[in-house]
Amino acid sequence: MSYSFFALMGRMNCIDRWGLMRNTRIENIQEHSHMVAVLAHALAVIGREKYGSAVDPNEAAVAGLYHDASEILTGDLPTPVKYDNPAIKDAYKAVERVAAEKLLSMLPGELRPAFDPYVKEELDPALLAVVKAADKLAAHIKCLEELRAGNSEFKLAARQTRAALDAMDLPELDYFIKHFLPAFELTLDELR
Repeated sequence: MSYSFFALMGRMNCIDRWGLMRNTRIENIQEHSHMVAVLAHALAVIGREKYGSAVDPNEAAVAGLYHDASEILTGDLPTPVKYDNPAIKDAYKAVERVAAEKLLSMLPGELRPAFDPYVKEELDPALLAVVKAADKLAAHIKCLEELRAGNSEFKLAARQTRAALDAMDLPELDYFIKHFLPAFELTLDELR
């Protein structure tokens, strides 16, 4: 029997993010998920090394890779639409759950338990908090990149994502913001 889970995962690069915004460079959910995985891993390492957190960096990276997997089937609903009112938010969450179950059904039964918590985002609360922070941080970094390219379309989104980051109570996130985020506003020549 043939299973299509991984072939669909490979299609993440076909689904663009920021659909309501004019972009200088289109970002797809595969690129975004990679960045979330990198950032979640970094936040978990910082949390473990600096603050004694028990969140496993490798598990955080895997959770970041799969955090938007359901969007392969649902597409990326823009944040202003998704969170416009509680009814839309709840309905979309239900659609995401159905999509996650559909994706998992595309794996052999013996493999599903290994992917289930990541695709459904049914994770330990501390791990989920790190992934959510990494997701918001990746969105903020995209905003900074667009602003650096002269795209003022992302000005409000940058303020909103930064406010959301500042409202999170994660010392590892604060550490990242203080020590690593400023470099994202530099040019390639300035990074060297």
